[in-house]
Amino acid sequence: MAPASKIKIIVAKPGLDGHDRGAKLLARVFAEAGMEVVYTGLRQTPEMIVETALQEDADVVGLSSLSGVHNYFFPKVVQLLKNKGLDDVIVVGGGIIPKEDVEGLEASGVKGIFGPGTPTTEIVDFIKTNARSRN
Repeated sequence: MAPASKIKIIVAKPGLDGHDRGAKLLARVFAEAGMEVVYTGLRQTPEMIVETALQEDADVVGLSSLSGVHNYFFPKVVQLLKNKGLDDVIVVGGGIIPKEDVEGLEASGVKGIFGPGTPTTEIVDFIKTNARSRN
């Protein structure tokens, strides 16, 4: 039996939000948890994020938003992934996301929302449980 491939995650900062300390920290946490991580950098459009997911054959797209644009960008990324036939790529999001926005984001196809103070082990476990298997 061949060994399982690493989960590949794209960590992205959509929009004009210029604060990426949390995204960089999570990228490192994911790498230390055995995942392959591609950090796209700041100021990414949904199209750029989805193109990276396609080119990198990603299992997961992790979005970080601190600027209140999550209700636009997160569902847009989900829809563009579907348009490219990448329905099996899960999208998770984090940052400053009001509780009243979570239900709508999940209804749009975002699989998990993680706010400030969420233990990193909880995020890693969620991704390992929900990412597609490469076997």
